[in-house]
Amino acid sequence: MSDAAAPAGPVDPFFTQVGGHDTFVRLVRRFYEGIEHDEVLRPMYPDDDMEGAIWRLTAFLEQYWGGPTTYSEQRGHPRLRMRHMPFKVNPDARDRWLHHMRAAVDELALPPMHEEALWDYLQRAAHAMVNTFEE
Repeated sequence: MSDAAAPAGPVDPFFTQVGGHDTFVRLVRRFYEGIEHDEVLRPMYPDDDMEGAIWRLTAFLEQYWGGPTTYSEQRGHPRLRMRHMPFKVNPDARDRWLHHMRAAVDELALPPMHEEALWDYLQRAAHAMVNTFEE
């Protein structure tokens, strides 16, 4: 059997490949810096729970990408659509969310393959959260 045909060994999860916890903290904190000044999205977050929102998104993304399972251990199944139903997530809100997340992803300066995988997921997730087409 040649080396090319040998089975690959274990591969580090995306979480580890992109720098682990610190990378996801940087991503989410930068994202929320944009949210802080967004007149449409900011009202969706309670003033007294921004740190909670930061923790939830960080923990969710870490778990999704192969990191610790803290999110599910503390909050149960993510149920993203259900958790977002109380909010008016229309195409404008989605696009604003993606705008702030794009800036955060860009600041990470990930290798292209990792950046593309992350951005693809974030776009799909944002589109899935739309729950109204009302302005």
